[in-house]
Amino acid sequence: MLRLWRGELPLARAFWRWAVAGGVVVNLATTVLLLVLVMQGQTAAGLVIGHGIALPYNLVAAVGVWRSAARYAGPPQLAQAARIAAVLGLSLLSLV
Repeated sequence: MLRLWRGELPLARAFWRWAVAGGVVVNLATTVLLLVLVMQGQTAAGLVIGHGIALPYNLVAAVGVWRSAARYAGPPQLAQAARIAAVLGLSLLSLV
């Protein structure tokens, strides 16, 4: 995760593994956890735990993709598209 944060991973790995696949898994799991806790009457705990895990992950993944895109040697349009998709996608997942 430290290599992701620093942008040391190849852009494809940072984007597809960490932002897309990891983002789906982390956000789905934390949403389920949040819903279970809310249904048990522990709304505050659900919000703290649900967003307390997802938000930091989403931030690290978005920053990692952004920094990996800066080192990408391929077409600049792909790097820019990855940046936009990661920031928008992870931001939307953070709000839900």
